[in-house]
Amino acid sequence: MNLNPIKMLLVEDNINDEMLIRRALNKHNLANEMQVVHDGEEALDFLYSRGKYKGFDNLANLHLILLDLKLPKINGLDLLNIIKKDEKIQSIPIAILTSSTEDSDMLQAYRMGVNSYIVKPIDFDKFIAAVSGLGLHWVILNESPFREMNE
Repeated sequence: MNLNPIKMLLVEDNINDEMLIRRALNKHNLANEMQVVHDGEEALDFLYSRGKYKGFDNLANLHLILLDLKLPKINGLDLLNIIKKDEKIQSIPIAILTSSTEDSDMLQAYRMGVNSYIVKPIDFDKFIAAVSGLGLHWVILNESPFREMNE
């Protein structure tokens, strides 16, 4: 069992983007409720409580997965596909936060069941606003059946 409930899983390999995301979420005191993993394989370890995450109930309070697309080991779209095919975890909301502006990536993500697709703004203030809005919506405002099953 986690001592501090993890409400968000950030799957991001870029340390600079990770720091910006943390900064944005800190504005609303949400960053301390976030677990960061740096590739798709580590994300699966976290979600399935294996490897260094073995013995922890990582899904109990998980409200949102923030997912980058361009990841080492298992890319974001492949990870999204795995999650959405697993009945145990498929209802966890997933927001893609990526630098990809490819229409094909966006269409494929929505076809696979992503809840939100946001292109990382280049402008610092817009980046902070986008991430803050994501955190507030999905962690504070959104009601989901997954949350109710674990409360």
